[in-house]
Amino acid sequence: MSQTASQDSPDPLGELAPFAGRWTGEGEGHYPTIDDFAYTETIELMPLPGKPFLMYVSRTKHRDEGRPLHTENGYLRRTGSDVEFLISQPTGFVEIQRSQLSQGVLDFTPAVFERSPDAKPVHELKRRFVLDGDTLRYDLWMAHADTPLTHHLRAELRREG
Repeated sequence: MSQTASQDSPDPLGELAPFAGRWTGEGEGHYPTIDDFAYTETIELMPLPGKPFLMYVSRTKHRDEGRPLHTENGYLRRTGSDVEFLISQPTGFVEIQRSQLSQGVLDFTPAVFERSPDAKPVHELKRRFVLDGDTLRYDLWMAHADTPLTHHLRAELRREG
């Protein structure tokens, strides 16, 4: 393929391309049934050449103690005019969230949420990402047991490198 032809080929990530990278920062968690907590987080959104998705890995640690708290893996992918976020958690949850990307904002709507028979009684998760240059902010809401959908996590991460 000539260099001109490859320059004319659109990036398969399209508007998702600015999300690619390694992001690190801090967050805070709260919920009516637990004590407030603070954490550090690394999120990697890794492109694969020629593919319309980013591989997603998130890892958190307790901010003061450094012990691991949570991890999840999945994909952030283009699906026509929408963006889909597919996530698997080792605590027994899988989810598919959908959004349209508007001015760096992904305000996801849950499409599928399933839990294993042995997972905690979480009924729903909702996520929102806001990309502003080299800053990625997110919020997560959770419905657990008898508690309705309630804000749970907020973090601000900076692009590394």
